[in-house]
Amino acid sequence: MSDSNGILFVGDVVGNAGRKALTGMLPRLREEFNPLFVVVNGENAAGGRGITPKIADEMFSFGVDAITLGNHAYRRSEAFELLDNDARVVRPANHFSSSPGRGSTIIEKHATRLGVLNLSGNFGMDAATPFIATADSALHELKRSCDLVLVDFHAEATSEKVALGWYLDGRVTAVVGTHTHVPTADARVLPEGTAYITDVGMTGARDGVIGVVREQALKSMTSHLPVRFEPSEGDPWINAVMVTPPTAEQPARIEQILRPATIG
Repeated sequence: MSDSNGILFVGDVVGNAGRKALTGMLPRLREEFNPLFVVVNGENAAGGRGITPKIADEMFSFGVDAITLGNHAYRRSEAFELLDNDARVVRPANHFSSSPGRGSTIIEKHATRLGVLNLSGNFGMDAATPFIATADSALHELKRSCDLVLVDFHAEATSEKVALGWYLDGRVTAVVGTHTHVPTADARVLPEGTAYITDVGMTGARDGVIGVVREQALKSMTSHLPVRFEPSEGDPWINAVMVTPPTAEQPARIEQILRPATIG
């Protein structure tokens, strides 16, 4: 393995504010943590829902190695070709196999191979198959080809996330939860060595309601009428984790990164 350390995973990038926060903070985080791999959840990068080829290209241009998605993977039809043709972008593996894209990928840098597996929860989500069965099937293939394996579990239910962490403990490098946009305080290394967190959180504007303009969210909740949601812009933060695999000298580590974004 190279002198660089592990995996920097950035939680759901939401809208323009999230993309600016990522662009502004990534060079600083690279300098501080020296990650070998950078993986970003781009599920909400395009206007709060989905991703576009242009946005994916921008992320790759400033050093992102892989992009994971979630329940908005198919929100924008212009992304279908991207999902089919760019192996660095993955959508949940437990969506229909006939749908555009793939559920896992392998990234190699400095003779180290990282497997990235994207899964969707079943409660309240659009997954086609059970996440545990899909994880078993996907890992059967990935484990034979990879040095490290990162699982992005895009799920609503915290119980599903905690359960998958225990189920995969000792079988993968990290299980990181996404989707709820609120970071949890349970980052830890499980007994068999898997780094775990229930939800990494959101990279985007904190002055809204999980990334949505707060007045729009409040109007929807108080009126029960249809409201067009737009991404909020103020007070951008980056929410991420740095996962460091074990070495002969030290055990695995996971560190939360929750910081206001310096842009420009």
